[in-house]
Amino acid sequence: MQVSLTTPVQYLKGVGPKVAKLLKKLGVETVEDLLYFFPREYEDRRHPTPLNQLQIGDQLVFIKGEVQNVNHQQTRKRFSILKVTIGDKTGQIPVVFFNQPYLTGYFKPGMKLLVSGKLEVNLYDGGIQLSARDYEIDTGEIPGIVPIYPLTEGLYPKNLRNLMKRTLNECLGQVQDEGIRNAILTLHFPDDPKKLAAARYKIVFEEFFIFQLGLGLRRQKVQEEKGPVLSIPDNSLNAFIANLPFKLTTAQQRVLDEIKNDLAGGRPMNRLLQGDVGSGKTIIAALSALIAINNSYQAAIMAPTEILAEQHYDKLQKFLPELKIELITGTTQKKRKATEFTEPDLLIGTHALLEEKVKFRKLGLVIVDEQHRFGVLQREILQKKGVYPHCLFLTATPIPRSLALMLYGDLDRSVIDELPPGRTPIKTYLVPEAKRGGAYEFIRKQVEAGQQVFVVCPLIAESEKLDLKAAELEAEKLQKEIFPELKVALIHGRLKSEDKNRIMVDFKEKKVDILVSTTVIEVGIDIPNASVMVVEHAERFGLSQLHQLRGRIGRGASESFCFLMGNPKTIEAKERLSAMVKTTDGFKIAEADLLLRGPGDFLGVRQAGLPAFRLADIMKEQKILEDARQAAFDLIAKDRIGAHNLWKSQRQKIKVPETRDASLN
Repeated sequence: MQVSLTTPVQYLKGVGPKVAKLLKKLGVETVEDLLYFFPREYEDRRHPTPLNQLQIGDQLVFIKGEVQNVNHQQTRKRFSILKVTIGDKTGQIPVVFFNQPYLTGYFKPGMKLLVSGKLEVNLYDGGIQLSARDYEIDTGEIPGIVPIYPLTEGLYPKNLRNLMKRTLNECLGQVQDEGIRNAILTLHFPDDPKKLAAARYKIVFEEFFIFQLGLGLRRQKVQEEKGPVLSIPDNSLNAFIANLPFKLTTAQQRVLDEIKNDLAGGRPMNRLLQGDVGSGKTIIAALSALIAINNSYQAAIMAPTEILAEQHYDKLQKFLPELKIELITGTTQKKRKATEFTEPDLLIGTHALLEEKVKFRKLGLVIVDEQHRFGVLQREILQKKGVYPHCLFLTATPIPRSLALMLYGDLDRSVIDELPPGRTPIKTYLVPEAKRGGAYEFIRKQVEAGQQVFVVCPLIAESEKLDLKAAELEAEKLQKEIFPELKVALIHGRLKSEDKNRIMVDFKEKKVDILVSTTVIEVGIDIPNASVMVVEHAERFGLSQLHQLRGRIGRGASESFCFLMGNPKTIEAKERLSAMVKTTDGFKIAEADLLLRGPGDFLGVRQAGLPAFRLADIMKEQKILEDARQAAFDLIAKDRIGAHNLWKSQRQKIKVPETRDASLN
């Protein structure tokens, strides 16, 4: 059959259904997928290391030599160990193949081999051995730079390299762009490191360019719509601000000015507002809503949890006492039949706002809090309840610039980069189990001084599978054994809404000294009197989550303390907790978190709408990203129709979530 770029790999020579199934696990289904299935790293095999120069500490080595002898062993648990001694003019070394019994009988004395692998110490005799990663027979040809591909069980390096060579020879000519063709070939089988770097730039630029083209087209489409013109006399707004119990920071005033310009501009605002925990995003949301309401429009604020929605409701009733404000959650909707909200000026709610039966009189401003908790479609549902309403997206998760350009490149971006005056930096400590008693004594003194305490556990109830502190058991232990003289309460997500509200009110009113909780308190809970945060099994939490939890304290005038209780065993866990101890800067923590976990886990791929790039790495290639973004936006400005056609023809090269770009089809 005639093989094209869209042909399933199953029909390539040497593949078949079995290998095709293995390739599918790696995301390779078509010939084009295979061409764009690039190596994860390379081995420079041009200069084998003489055996007498091998040293422990070398991460990866490449050797050539002759098989001296072969020894196969099988443990009681039927684990295969094949030891092949290889020698050259300078010495010899055992090469070990673990659990590959099919190689027994393959290696013969006198056979010449090329082997790459990792040096390690044999635990039984203390000698050095090479744990083999890849091997091939030495045919006398000078080895070059060898691609190392991601693999899955049943797929072997040499077989994949041979398949790639055949496919490139037979199918690469079908790629129309000569520059892309050359880059693909170089990335698979490079002969020079400089050419490899140039080829990588070419493909990464193309991937970023296509995605930014989609974002730019979305952005332009929104900007071409007519949005409500919302303005307010400066003296009216300034009079309101002057009556606040605090003064706006310089950053808050700057962001407010940016939003005012958007609202009055006649085009729908699409702005992301980033601000670290406690930076004062809520008052900016309130002032934005006030401008919309002053123009006879309604405003809506959507929050991810009932607790946060209720807290916004309480706060904004104090900030905006003259307005009609209504709370819409799953709980409130059960108690009322009305679904048309024509009277309220401001509606605050959870996902309940998205229900089809919930209708607005004249929605002019949509505010989405902790917006990364909502998918793209959910946000669009709320937007469609108005006629091109202005949209303000809030997040307390600091997002590094490179990731923000990928996630929100179609949005304008504002940052509140200073905390209100009077906030003292939170002191953070990693507390080992041996010092738990001292931490408890410190907590007792804090409570005696009039402060309150959060204790966060990773589970609600005891788990048979996980040896972790459960909130229920921890609350009981703290009350009965550790602090019998204090009042300890428990809150978690499975409690009824009215019970959670009652407990939070008791905590706010200082009827509770220590609140034991799961991560239900991660976002938005505001207790100025709480000055101590204890996080049990802190190594179980992500960095951004720990930062959010820590942000629940330090909101009052008193010095605050965060105790990370845990026993980090992995290098990543130790680095994570070390970053928490070193800094309270949300953006630095976000950068560290992004490097440790990668962008997919940082926010959650499904919710974030991240594309699946074949080669591009948004953490390491920000300069290329910015170059590609500028080129994409320049093309849209010069030739929008051409840009749209190019995007539609090329978008399959990156796997963009359908919901992200549905509006451009």
